[in-house]
Amino acid sequence: MRRLLLLQALGYNDTALVDATRFAIVTMNSRYMPRQVASAPAPTFDLNSLKRAFFYIAVGLLFIAPFAQDPMAFAVGAVVPWVILQLIVRPGIPVAVAYLFLWQWLQIFARVLQSMVDGESLGNGLYGPNVARAYWYMLASLVTMALAFRFVLASPKLPTLQERTAHYDWRPLDIFTMYIAFLFIAVGCRFAASVVPALDQPLDAFSRLKVVLLFLLFGTVLTTGRGQNLLWAAAGLELVMGFSGLLSDFKGVFIYIALAALAARVKMKGTTVAVGLVGVAFLMYLALFWTSVKAEYREFATKSSDSQNVTAALDERFGYLGSRIAASGDIDWSLASYALLARLAYTDIFGSVIGVQESAPEPVFMRQWNDAVEHVLKPRFLFPGKAALSDTEVYIRLARGDASEQLRWGTSISVGYMAENFVDLGFPNMLGGVFVLALMYALIIRYFMAFNQPWLLKEGVVLAFIVGVGQNGVEMSLPKIVGAAVMFFLVYTLLARFVFPTALNWLKARSGLQQPQLS
Repeated sequence: MRRLLLLQALGYNDTALVDATRFAIVTMNSRYMPRQVASAPAPTFDLNSLKRAFFYIAVGLLFIAPFAQDPMAFAVGAVVPWVILQLIVRPGIPVAVAYLFLWQWLQIFARVLQSMVDGESLGNGLYGPNVARAYWYMLASLVTMALAFRFVLASPKLPTLQERTAHYDWRPLDIFTMYIAFLFIAVGCRFAASVVPALDQPLDAFSRLKVVLLFLLFGTVLTTGRGQNLLWAAAGLELVMGFSGLLSDFKGVFIYIALAALAARVKMKGTTVAVGLVGVAFLMYLALFWTSVKAEYREFATKSSDSQNVTAALDERFGYLGSRIAASGDIDWSLASYALLARLAYTDIFGSVIGVQESAPEPVFMRQWNDAVEHVLKPRFLFPGKAALSDTEVYIRLARGDASEQLRWGTSISVGYMAENFVDLGFPNMLGGVFVLALMYALIIRYFMAFNQPWLLKEGVVLAFIVGVGQNGVEMSLPKIVGAAVMFFLVYTLLARFVFPTALNWLKARSGLQQPQLS
């Protein structure tokens, strides 16, 4: 019976292995044990429960839809995440795939929420009726991507019981030690990339190994219950480092913990739900705080209004942020909330691209895809003179936009891969380009999930891949997506064959030591 419960806890509820085990147990014990009524298993936080949650969310939002400025757009957008989860959730699917889709859906759906705040429909805003068209094109693109994932990952290779439970014996302290060691390695990688720019792409892919280590740590702690203080230590360290730069990197650690909990299938107890709600509230606070101070902070950190080079010392930067936190009562939270919603919504730029391209089409056929392929076929270590990618230049060219505000903040702006597919192919042909892109994603994910390595490690590698190609969601440009995907595939194929086995052997050897009680 213990074996059956273990299999069920590990997500094998729908497999023949569980059925065979149950049949064997019932057959052997039916003559010797009195008939008992089995207690209902405790609900768990997994992909199926996530799918049910979005079904209830969709039902609730449908009651609000009649009061929206665009009732049909609101209603369809509310149902899309449930439809996508229906398509992609299958036994063995990595949890990070759900994040890839839900993050992009949120960027799209936020636009109808913004229209409710503005009190005007999608077609009556600054960019005119093309915003409404862009909204529908983006939803259609997202569903198209889900169909491609369903086609490739409908029946992925399921992990064996040994692969599924390998991390049960690992010591969280050892994984935490590897994570800390990699932070020092990452510093060396950044220095090497600054000295030899041709190494920037492979070293950027290699830097995603930090995501894998964090996921291994969080997943192991949440599964075994050991080393909870190490989880909080790593999370705190990531928050501090996230605020040390110019970008809002602090949000990543919240995503990794949530996905690790999803993969670990944590039980939905009252304390678990409470901790999750506190985490969401804290993330929202940090996001609103960062939205309110980021412009001034970037100017302070760079000592300039049009640069991304940090010149202020680390203690000066943290001192500045600390003073702003102490004076957080002066922040206009309502204004920060609207600014965050407007920044999250990424449909207006696509709308402006539609207007520009229909009045003055791009003269070069398939230029965006050609640039993406050429970017991959000309690696920088062979072509050191290759021009750096400039999303802002593409934005100015395709949307005729004014990028002065982004330049003033020391950041760039992109039209996004969906808009670039529209420029190359128009609608509905752009869905073909999006489908090809999703096929590339899904095939790379299937490749790494087929390795004979611990399941938690493979989930972490897939998460690192998705962070690399989709951390900015629909904002990612085609050349950056294709380049990041190909480089990640090459680098992590080498790591999976030559580095991961050594690290796994070390973790296994260390697992024989006495487990410290750290929680």
